[in-house]
Amino acid sequence: MLPAWRGAGPVQAAISAGDEVTGATTFAIEPDLDSGPVYGVVTETIRPDDTAGELLGRLAVSGAELLTATLDGIADGALTPVPQSRDGVSYAPKISVDDARVRWDLPAAVIERRIRAVTPHPGAWTQIGDLRVKLGPVVIAADGPESLAPGDIHADRRDVWIGTGSAPVRLGQIQPPGKKLMNAADWARGARLDSYVRAS
Repeated sequence: MLPAWRGAGPVQAAISAGDEVTGATTFAIEPDLDSGPVYGVVTETIRPDDTAGELLGRLAVSGAELLTATLDGIADGALTPVPQSRDGVSYAPKISVDDARVRWDLPAAVIERRIRAVTPHPGAWTQIGDLRVKLGPVVIAADGPESLAPGDIHADRRDVWIGTGSAPVRLGQIQPPGKKLMNAADWARGARLDSYVRAS
């Protein structure tokens, strides 16, 4: 919701930052980026497990309704745009593939949000040995290994864990090159994981 997260990736930025609420705004176009006066706003709660794709799907519906109401209000003269506040301005640039690479030295909570923020596009990824793999959302859980160094991988019969800058996270799904997303534990059993001991 303007003036927060002006730019190409506002939903992704809101998830990554840990915001609890986001939304959509209709506004008049000005030369500066997303700086025009506001006609209307709709809010949307960010759920704890929301990916960018899921949140954008809900906003597509509520945002379309807002757009219709805004156009009707402009047409009948009922709406007057209100200048944006000069406080709370933040920017959300477009996320590149390089931006979507997971940095395992960051705290688990930051990694978990950042992965959801780039799911499904451009998709979180990491390097495991000589393989570049995509990752689905991860889970922070108390039943994992007591400690793993950032990027270290531990697999058991049910789960695959990767160390972070704080607590290990459990992988949900992984997509090896040329294949579809699959359960991380199933992948680990077939990947001879002993030869891939770190993610980077």
